Formats: sequence, structure tokens, C-alpha cells
Amino acid sequence: MTSVVSAHPPAEVVVDHGPRLLASIGDTMKLATHRELWSDPRLSRVATGQLIEWARAVGIAGRGGAGFPFATKLAAAVKAAGLVRRPVIVVNAAEGEPASAKDFALALTVPHRVLDGAAATAYSLRCNEIHVVVPRDRPLVGEALRAAIAERRDAGERLSWKVTETGPGFVAGQARAVIEALSGRPGLPTTAWQPEAVSGLRGRPTLLSNAETWAQVGALVTLGPEAYAGLGADAEPGTTLLSLSGLPGLAPGTVRVVEVPYGTQWSEVLGDAVSRPVLVGGFHGTWAPGGALASMRVSRVAMGAMGAMGLTLGAGVAVLLPDGECPVAVTAAITAYLASESAGRCGPCFNGLPVLAAEVSALAGCDVGASYTRIRDLLGLVERRGACAHPDGTARLVRSMVTVFEDEVVAHLGGVCRIAEDGLRARIGEGMATGLAGVGVRAGVGAEPRAEACGEARAETGVGRP
Repeated sequence: MTSVVSAHPPAEVVVDHGPRLLASIGDTMKLATHRELWSDPRLSRVATGQLIEWARAVGIAGRGGAGFPFATKLAAAVKAAGLVRRPVIVVNAAEGEPASAKDFALALTVPHRVLDGAAATAYSLRCNEIHVVVPRDRPLVGEALRAAIAERRDAGERLSWKVTETGPGFVAGQARAVIEALSGRPGLPTTAWQPEAVSGLRGRPTLLSNAETWAQVGALVTLGPEAYAGLGADAEPGTTLLSLSGLPGLAPGTVRVVEVPYGTQWSEVLGDAVSRPVLVGGFHGTWAPGGALASMRVSRVAMGAMGAMGLTLGAGVAVLLPDGECPVAVTAAITAYLASESAGRCGPCFNGLPVLAAEVSALAGCDVGASYTRIRDLLGLVERRGACAHPDGTARLVRSMVTVFEDEVVAHLGGVCRIAEDGLRARIGEGMATGLAGVGVRAGVGAEPRAEACGEARAETGVGRP
């Protein structure tokens, strides 16, 4: 029933032509065609210091969720490498976020734009070891990137490329989980005392970035900072990829991937659907009230309008809440999934998240025993105490739900789901529920309609099930 929540990758991905990375999609899958539009990194090498300056000037930041500045990460790797420890480069295409499909889109339509960014940085750092991490549950990604790497080898590129499968799982793409997988251990997050750029794979400085980040770096090296800044806003140059689900006209389980310049109005991206509530940033994201994005522009700048509301692009995901869906039930389903996806290696994940998920589930089910106080206390117990950011992201999701949908939460605490009541009234008005007039959707009263809106929504999502 709840098509916006799934524990699995999208059933179908629709990729729109974009202004830069997704320009000429379908025509640039092959290396020869790609080279007609994008220069060979071997012929346009950029000194490390210059690459750091360029990346800082245009503000390239990680696109996997954390949004860490690429220039800072690159500078740290250079400093840690010194004269004796050559860095390692990792292209992270694991994409563990079920609602995201942008890395999938890049791999299947313009794989060389991703690989160019990694290759250009390898030449700049004078290293030749590049690892490409692909998701086991999205096999087409691995097939496309392996084929692209084979083309580059045939064309005489002498970099050492190695493809490694990881996952499936939400945390499989977390940086330390990727390092663990590359080290031959289970791909789960571990506590790290130094960033990967200082000490990563085999203790070497490891420049690990998301697939889209590498594509943006490739565009920067090809275009230079001035041309790169030709798209986007003055304070935020460039473009970003967005994975959109729940859009009108899209079949359930379908994600549309679009590329937009920063500064684009959300109303242009979402159309009339901008009036709906939107989960921004993915399953670790935050809810935006219905219509809140209408006056905002797509941005990653913390000081902008989105940042002022606590909204971050994160993994570049926007999930629209369909009409008739209870946001409390949807959040409960996602929270249950996230609790099941933890590494279970620290107290907040092993103990805190399952209890939090149970409390949010009770709230979604209009259980009279549900307690906002317990939910609030649990949020305080799991935040900033985990070995990785998974508990923080889960807490951020739940906290935004109880804030944005406060009226609905209060109604649920009183045993009422207003979404279910509205749906029941609509069916009565259509003559589909003759004789049910006056039935209240409360705990213990009108139990079947309540379960349909709140309880069965969780049961039918498939969240947490293999």
C-alpha cells in the first residue's frame, strides 16, 4: 500500500536528460562517443594544488549524504600521503539508500563521466590504485562499470581498477563499511579514530567519494572552474542529481532521476506536487510540510532557506507523500526498516533503534499506550552516541515527523488517525460504506478501518523483509 516505502531498490528508474552530467544520455555510454564531448584526463592533467583550489572555489561537496567538502578531503589525503604513502581512490557506488537511484542512473547512462573524475584525481595525486564499489542488489551497476573500465583498458589507460561488490543493506555505503568490504571483512560500519582521507584502506590515505561526486570532479577538470560555474547560483555553482519518487504519473516503485542547477525552484522540479509533504534527503532526511518547498530553491547551503528549516538534500532524494497516506505510518515503516538495517555494533543501534521503532509503530497504530515522552527520551539517548551516523539519521527522521506533523501525532496519541477518518468519510460519501456513518476511527472502535490506514500500511510495505 505505501509505495513510498520499500526496503528494495526501485523497480524502475526513469532518467531525464540534464544540462551537464546527464546531457546526451544514451549517446555517451561508449568511451569513443564520450571522448568527443569530454577530454581525456591523461591529456588534461591538473596539479593537485590547483585541483584543490578549483574544488574549493566551486564548492564541490559529497553527494552521498554527508555533504563533506571535496577540497578539504583531498587536501587531507595529500597531507597524509607525504612522500612515502601513495593515496588510494575509491568510487563509492554502493547506493544503500532504497529511495536513491542517481548513482544507478550515472552508471547505466554515462559511466565514463564518473570514472573520469576518479582518473583525473589519480593522475593529479600520482597514484594508480582505484577501487570501484558496486551494490550486489543492483547488478546492472556492476555490469555497466566493468564494461566501461574494460573499454578504458583497451584504450591504453594504465590505471589499476578493481571492482568490489558490497551489500545489500542501508549502511553498506557508509564510508567505513566500504573500507571494511574492501579489506575482505563484512561491509559494516566500524568506529574510526581518523578520517579515511588520513588512514583508510590498509592504513593508506583513501579518497573515498560518492559516484556523483566523482562525476562532478570530472566535469570540473574538463570545463575548468569558470565554465563549471556557468550553471547554478552565484553562491552555489554547478548542478545536482535528484531521485524523485511519489510523483503523479509514476508507477509505484518507480524513481525519476533529474539533474538541475542549484538555485532551481522546487516548484519547477515537482510541479503541482510541491503542495504535498515531502521527505527531503532520503530515509535519514527530514519532512517538509505540504507547500513549504514551493517558495524554496534547490540548495545544499546550510544558511539558505532550506537550511533554515532544517532541510538538507543529503543523498539527493525527495519522496512525496501520496494523498491518503498517513505520514506517521510512513515514518514508522521507515524507522522499522532503519532499525533492522543497523550494524548492531553499538548500544544506540543494537538497543536504542529497535525500541524507538516499536514506540513509533505504536504511535502509528493509534495504540493508546503510545507515549510522546518515551519517543522524545529515546531520541535523546540514540543521538550523537553511535559508532556511525545511522542512529543520528534515524533520530532526525523521527524528530522531523513529530515536529512537522504535530497535529497528526497528537491525534494518534488520542487513538485517532485523521487520515483514516478522512478516507472513511470519503468512502461513506461515495456510498461505498453504507451503514457505517458515525463509526469513529479510534483504538477499540471501528478497529478495521483504523488498521487499514495505520496498521496494514506497515504490514504491506515490505520494509524489513527480505
